[in-house]
Amino acid sequence: MSDQDGKKPLGLGGGARSGTVKQSFARGRTNNVVVETKRKRVAVPKPAAQSAAVVNAQGGKKSGTTDAEMDRRLKALQMAKAREAEDAERRAREEKEREDERARRRAEIENKEREERERAELARQRAEEDERRQRETREGKTAPIEPAAAPTADKPDRQRNLGPDARPGRNDGPRKRDDDSGKPRGGERRGGKLTVNQALAGGEGGRQRSLASMRRKQERQRRGGPSTPQEKVTRTVKLPETIVVSELANRMTERVAAVVKALMQNGMMVTQNQVIDADTAELIIEEFGHKVQRVSEADVEQVIDVVEDKAEDLVERAPVITIMGHVDHGKTSLLDAIRKTKVVSGEAGGITQHIGAYQVEAGGKTLSFLDTPGHAAFTSMRARGAQVTDIVVLVVAADDAVMPQTIEAINHAKAAGVPMIIAINKMDVAGADSNRVRTELLQHEVIVEEMSGDVQDVEVSAHTGKGLDKLLEAIALQAEILELKANPKRAAQGAVIEAQLDVGRGPVATVLVQNGTLRRGDIFVVGEQWGKVRALVNDQGARVNEAGPSVPVEVLGLNGTPEAGDVLNVVETEAQAREIAEYREQAAKDKRAAAGAATTLDQMMAKAKEDQGVSELPILVKADVQGSAEAIVQAMEKIGNEEVRVRILHSGVGAITESDITLAEASDAPVIGFNVRANAPARAAANQKGVEIRYYSVIYDLVDDIKQAASGLLSAEIKETFIGYAEIREVFKVTGVGQVAGCLVTEGIARRSAGVRLLRDNVVIHEGTLKTLKRFKDEVKEVQSGQECGMAFERYEDIRVGDVIEIFTREEVERTLA
Repeated sequence: MSDQDGKKPLGLGGGARSGTVKQSFARGRTNNVVVETKRKRVAVPKPAAQSAAVVNAQGGKKSGTTDAEMDRRLKALQMAKAREAEDAERRAREEKEREDERARRRAEIENKEREERERAELARQRAEEDERRQRETREGKTAPIEPAAAPTADKPDRQRNLGPDARPGRNDGPRKRDDDSGKPRGGERRGGKLTVNQALAGGEGGRQRSLASMRRKQERQRRGGPSTPQEKVTRTVKLPETIVVSELANRMTERVAAVVKALMQNGMMVTQNQVIDADTAELIIEEFGHKVQRVSEADVEQVIDVVEDKAEDLVERAPVITIMGHVDHGKTSLLDAIRKTKVVSGEAGGITQHIGAYQVEAGGKTLSFLDTPGHAAFTSMRARGAQVTDIVVLVVAADDAVMPQTIEAINHAKAAGVPMIIAINKMDVAGADSNRVRTELLQHEVIVEEMSGDVQDVEVSAHTGKGLDKLLEAIALQAEILELKANPKRAAQGAVIEAQLDVGRGPVATVLVQNGTLRRGDIFVVGEQWGKVRALVNDQGARVNEAGPSVPVEVLGLNGTPEAGDVLNVVETEAQAREIAEYREQAAKDKRAAAGAATTLDQMMAKAKEDQGVSELPILVKADVQGSAEAIVQAMEKIGNEEVRVRILHSGVGAITESDITLAEASDAPVIGFNVRANAPARAAANQKGVEIRYYSVIYDLVDDIKQAASGLLSAEIKETFIGYAEIREVFKVTGVGQVAGCLVTEGIARRSAGVRLLRDNVVIHEGTLKTLKRFKDEVKEVQSGQECGMAFERYEDIRVGDVIEIFTREEVERTLA
C-alpha cells in the first residue's frame, strides 16, 4: 500500500507550479519541502470583442448598451484626455523650470570660475611686475612704472568680464595657484588630505571657501544689500585663576573653534571642555584684541557690604548680655526671675542644653539676654556666646564659689574682651558666703569693686528675687559706658546662635542681628548655606516682619542647616547668594581634601601600625540642634586612651532616618539620639537589621553610658599575687612524667595550677604553671611552708639542684576609663 493510500496529494490544482525549498534547522539539520505557487491569471480580450471607444468611433452601438451609458462613457473618456493633457503640460513646465535652474547654476559657476581666472591673472601680473621692479632696482634703474593691475582704455573688456559679483578695487589673492602656463593646478578642487599644519597655517595651505558658503553670502547680499564689515568690539574679560576653553570663548563672544585654533597655534592641543590656566588665557584674550581683568574666586564675597557706617546713621541699640557660669549655679533660674517665666522646668534634667535668646524690658530699656549651658561638654557654646555679646554676667553660687566652668567662662570673657558683671547667686541658701566668692575670684585676676577693683558685683537670689533690680541697674550702667550703637538702615548682618532641623518648618537658625535690619523676603548667605527669609519668629513665638540690631529671631527659609557660629549676610540677588555659598562649600571640600592629601604613605603606614592595637567604638549621633551635636562630638573625642577610643561615624541635626540606620548597620554601631526620635521607616529598618537606637535627653547620661561601653573594650588587667618560694633539693626521672623536682617550700605555700617562675642565680629562666604537685605519692592541692613536695612543670624539664621556684597567682581585674 502506498503512502497516499490511493488519494491525491494536497495541492493548489493544475494551475500551480511546484518547486522544492530547502529548510535549515539547528545543529546542521536540513529538510526539503515541496511548495506550489499559483500562477497569476491574465485576462486576454476575445478577438471579436470591441471596446466602447471603437464602437463610438464607428458611430455604432454595442448590443445591450443604452444611450445614457454611452454618454457617461464618452464624458469619462473626455475627462481622462483632459487630465492627460494637463499632466503633460505640468511635466513640460517643471522640466523647463529645472532646465532654467540648471542654466542659472551653470551661469553662476561660470561667473565664479571667470572671476577666479581674472583674479589669478591679476595676481600673476602683480607678481611679474613686482619681480621686474626688484630686478630693475637691483640693476639701479629708477624709471616710473605703471601698475599692471589698473584697467586702461586699451583693455575695456577686462573689467566687463569680471562677472556680476565683482567689486572694484578688490585685491583678493587667487584661490588656486597657477603655474607658468596659466593652467590651474589640481583642477577645480584641492587635492590631497588636509593636515593639521595646513589648517593652522591658513592662506595657501588652508581651507578654501566652499561653493555653498559663497552662495549663502550672495543670498545674504541679495536680501540685505551690500554687506559692510562690522567694527571689532573690544571687551573686558574677567579672568579667574583657571577657566574652561568654552567659557573663555563665551566671555570674549568669539567662536569656540577660533579659540581652540588659536590655542593650537600656541602649541596647546586642547578641546573646548578642557581647563587652561590664567596666563595662557591672557595670551589668547590679548591675541583676540580684548582686555584682561584678573579676578580671584574669593572675589565673589566682595558683594557683601563692608562699607563703614556714617556717624549720622548710627543709633543706640540694646546691649547683648550673656549669662555664663558653672552648671547648677542658677544661670537659667536667674534669667527666669528677670523674665518672670519658667524655662528651667522645660529643660531635661534641670540643666540648660541649648543657647536661649530672650529680650527683657527693664527700666524703659530693652535688654537682649543669651543663656548658655554650664556643662563641661558645652565649651564651644560658651565661647560662641562670649564672641557675640557686649556684657557677660558671670553667675557664681555663694555656697559653691568658683568651679571649673566658672574659670572657663572667665577665660572666654577675657579672650573676647568683654566686660563682666559678677552675680553672686543663692544668697538665700544656708552657708552662703559672698566674701569667699570675691576672694577666690582674685586668684583668676577678677577684682570686684568691693575689693577696690573695676568689676561690678551684685548679691542676688533667683529664688526670692533679691538684688535683681541692682543687677539690672548694673547692666544698664555698663551699657551706657560702652555707648553701643548700630546702623539699622544698612543690609543686615548677624551671627547664628543655634541651628536646628525642624520637621514641619525645615532648617531653622536662631540669629542675633548685630547690624542693619533683617526683613522678610531678604536674600542672605550664612556659612555654606543660603536662603530667602520666609518668616521671622521672635523670642515670644510671634511672627514679625523685621528685626533690628541686638534682636534675636528665628529665621526660616534656609536651604540647609548652617553651623552654629556662622555669620549671616544679606545680599542683593539669589545668584550672588548661591555663588558665595557654592564657593565656600567648595573651599571647605578642597581644604579637607588637601588635609587628607598631605598625609604621606609613610605617615599612613605608621598610623596603621599605631591603630592595630587600638579598639574603636563607632557611634552615630543625631541631635535636635547644631550646638548640642557639636558638644556631644567634642565630649566623645575626649573619651578613651591609647587602647580605646570613640569614633564618630556621622553627626547631624534632625530626626533619625533610614539612611542613618543603613550607615550604622554597615559599621555595627549604635545610633545615639539626643532629644530626637527615629521616624517610622527608621524604626522598622532598625528592628529588621538589628541596629540599636539609644535615646537621651541629658548629656550627663549620654557621656556616662558611652564611657561605660568604651570601658568594655579595654583588655582586663592581670594582677599577680606572690604566694611562696620553694627550693629544689633533688631531681628525679619518673617514667611517663619526665623530670620531677624534689623541693622544700621555704616561704608561703605551693599551690597546684599556680603560676611559677624558675630562678637560677636570681635570674628568671622559665615562666609557666605547675603541672604536678605531690606530697609523698599523693597528688595534693597545696603544700605549706617547711614541707617537702614533688613538682613538675608543663612543657619544661631543664631543672637543676639549687634552683629556686617563685610561686604566684594571676587575677584579672576589669578596667574602666577615667
